[in-house]
Parts: sequence; structure tokens; C-alpha cells
Amino acid sequence: MFGDLVAVDHVSFEVEGGEVFGFLGPNGAGKTTTLRMIYGVLQPTKGDVIVNGVSVREDPERVKKYLGIMPEDAGLYARLTAEENLLYFGKLRGMQETELRRVIPEILERLGLMEKRYVLADKLSKGMKRKLAFARAILHNPEILLLDEPTSGVDVMSAREIRTMISEYASEGGTVVLSTHNMWEVQQLCHRVGIINRGRLVYVGSVEELERLTGEKEFEEIFVRLIKGEVAE
Repeated sequence: MFGDLVAVDHVSFEVEGGEVFGFLGPNGAGKTTTLRMIYGVLQPTKGDVIVNGVSVREDPERVKKYLGIMPEDAGLYARLTAEENLLYFGKLRGMQETELRRVIPEILERLGLMEKRYVLADKLSKGMKRKLAFARAILHNPEILLLDEPTSGVDVMSAREIRTMISEYASEGGTVVLSTHNMWEVQQLCHRVGIINRGRLVYVGSVEELERLTGEKEFEEIFVRLIKGEVAE
């Protein structure tokens, strides 16, 4: 709660290993608040978040070891270069410098950031900052990825590479919670979705089931109808 405002109301869902779970909703619906509670930036007024059997309330530091986080705000260190941001974060996550020196160039190359490795983060474009934030999230090969609009503002080729990396990550057993407004991306990537509106979940299940319920194939249309209350399970 924020004062008298209940931002997230009795939201409950599970995400399995090897799954990309789309967490969707209009602006202000409670998506980012929910993600912040999962990674411990905000404490729920009631209830708890359990990650790999560990309570975020009781042991938030242990939970963070499981997570790779790409927040809505990139949260980069403006006066460090792209490479220095990744080195610093990797060391915070307990990675050895020899490993970081091997992994960082591979990730930067794949995301088209090698030419910008020595550029201050503050001088990068919005799209490049988003790519660097994604690189930071996957750097330590976490078990769970929490991604808030990972392809927003990113060029077409890089967005495609990010989507490929997300799919590969899940296919290797990783867990992904993906918040996005890109409905085509949802259809391409997500095994299941949770749709939140005004702080409450209005649907949790597969995209295919929503298509069956609505008779629609375009997920944007399905999403709009669900938010308007035109779909009954």
C-alpha cells in the first residue's frame, strides 16, 4: 500500500524453471511494483514473495543471488564506461576478474556494444543503455531473470538478439519474468502470461487458452478485450 492506495491486491502466481512468463498490464496497473517486491526493493504490506523456496521478507540478500534484474530504469553508473559497469556489477555478484574478462566481451559483442565498451554510460543512447542493462542482468548467469521492458527503445537487430537470448536462457532451464507492452513479443516468447489491471490479476494462463476463449489470434486485441472486461473465463 502507498497511503490509502492499494497498488497490488492479492496478486499470486508461480513461475517454473524453463518458462518465460509474461507479466502484462496497462500503465499504472501494478507491474513494476510487483517486480520491485520480488527483488526486495519494496516490502509487501501483507503476504510474501518466495523465490526458490526462500522468503524475500526473511532473507532478501539470499534471494538476490538467484536473480538477474533489468529494471524499468537502467540504473547504470553514469561515470563508468560500459565495460566498467559490467566489471563492477560482476564483482559485486562474486565473479572473478578472469571470468569477467572472458564473459564481458562475448556479451558485448553479441549485443552490438563492443565499439562502445570504453564509452561512459552517460554518453550512451537510450537503446544502448537498455542493452547494457540487459547485459548486466545476464552477466552472472542467474537462475531467474526479471526483465522490465527489455527491448524498449532498442534497435530491431538488437531487440531480435535479446529475444533470442531470452529464449535460449529458458530452453536451458532458466526462469524468466518478462514485463512488456510489446504484444507480438509476448506471442513469440511467452509460455504463460499473467495480466494485471488496477492492482489485481485478471488472468493467469497460456496465450493459447486466451485465443480459445476469445476466438482472436491477435494478442493485442485479446489483451484490450480482457482489460475492458469483455472476456469471461
